[in-house]
Amino acid sequence: MKVTLRYFASIREAIGAGNEVLETSATTLAALRDELIGRGGAHAEALARGRAVRVSINQTMADESAALVDNAEVAFFPPVTGG
Repeated sequence: MKVTLRYFASIREAIGAGNEVLETSATTLAALRDELIGRGGAHAEALARGRAVRVSINQTMADESAALVDNAEVAFFPPVTGG
């Protein structure tokens, strides 16, 4: 399936891109994140397990167990704090 990925804030800076379209066989957000980590390099560092990363699917905050659907928009961003 095809998904549009969007990266925000420090994740976008680390990866060096704000968005991309990806063909994936991942069926959940967790599997998608693992696939991206498997690329190595900046993706592995920015999305590593143990790093606080929030994720949304089609502009709705989601748990990583959420199912992916074809043509979904998936956004990855760090937690935001106010102050």
